[in-house]
Amino acid sequence: MAGSKATAGAIRAHLPMDERLEQPRQLNALLRHMGQWRSTVLGNTFFRHHGLTIYAGVFKGMEYLDHSTEGCLLPRLLGCYEQELHDDLRAFADEGLEAIVDIGCAEGYYAVGLARLMPEVTVHAYDTEARARQSCLALAEKNGVSDRIQIGETFSGDMFEAFTDRRTLVMIDTEGFEEQLMRPDEWPALAKLAVVMETHPDKHPDIVTTMHQRFSATHDIQVRRTALRVSDLPEWLLALPQLDQLIATWEFRATQTPWFVMRPKDWSTAA
Repeated sequence: MAGSKATAGAIRAHLPMDERLEQPRQLNALLRHMGQWRSTVLGNTFFRHHGLTIYAGVFKGMEYLDHSTEGCLLPRLLGCYEQELHDDLRAFADEGLEAIVDIGCAEGYYAVGLARLMPEVTVHAYDTEARARQSCLALAEKNGVSDRIQIGETFSGDMFEAFTDRRTLVMIDTEGFEEQLMRPDEWPALAKLAVVMETHPDKHPDIVTTMHQRFSATHDIQVRRTALRVSDLPEWLLALPQLDQLIATWEFRATQTPWFVMRPKDWSTAA
């Protein structure tokens, strides 16, 4: 986690000292940097109380790393990260999955978490960043599931076909690349796979409409949107001001990034 010096450097880089804080853009940038700094401080307090064990949520008890390779760390440790998906993930765990394909796995929050949640499943995790792949392997080894996680670099659309003979869930968070990869017109195998996909309207403004058009014929679709977190917070955090509690659960998002949860129409939920 970055410390105060890194935060101060980021503020100086984005907000020159001679720039007055009168415009919303300037104020928003300052608030984001200060919020991230405060999240770092609260994260250090979490370490002192709980070590690196995820406190609550769908992956409660998972031993984590002291860093994330993308985005926030503290909400992952608290167990409220992307809470809008928790009920869906628990439901998938009861549906007899045989394989999971995690595209954009980062340090392995879902790859390892789902491997722990579903002991019979093999996880195929992909990330183009070498640091992310190394962290994912370290996290898998730390949690004793490295024998069921296969880690690769690049996933291409033609690779979906290899999973159609198994009951497979595709999880994808690729910071906008989903628009290019999730094309059932080019990769018909997608019609047979369940999908949990984060969309990024900041990069593709029409992405929600586009994905409905692409998948509505073959999948039952639910859209999950980010909301304020309701979490089982530790006592030390509950004793702090409400602003600290909000910052602790903040995922550093600047905009909504709706998730699509999609099951093939002919895919019975019976295991």
